[in-house]
Amino acid sequence: MPFVLLEVRKKYSPEQEIALMNAVHSAIQDAFKKPDDINIRLLAHEPHRFPAPSTKTHPELYMNISIDCIAGRSIAAKRNLYRLIIENLGQFGIPKDHVKILLRETSSENWGIRGGQAACDVELGYTIEV
Repeated sequence: MPFVLLEVRKKYSPEQEIALMNAVHSAIQDAFKKPDDINIRLLAHEPHRFPAPSTKTHPELYMNISIDCIAGRSIAAKRNLYRLIIENLGQFGIPKDHVKILLRETSSENWGIRGGQAACDVELGYTIEV
């Protein structure tokens, strides 16, 4: 049940936004062996409110991706996730050095799910340790 936020500097059409979100969603599913329970959002900033590093060749394509999830994935799964996100976004012409990914892990007792239960008290239906 990762929570994902894509922050972009460019206006995309609704179809393009959905495609970008699906690209990241698919990478998470593949890397984390995760069912479809992913909360993903896209926030388009005005470029002056989200400056890109001056070294970027296409600053309009610069983006940050923040992923909050329950702790426990292996470093191999995380490396796979980062690679898949970059590959999937590359299909949209986004240079690989224009994407920053922040993965934040918190313990399962810090997630309130399924009607206010701590995730540590619930059978999630999937494995975290991948």
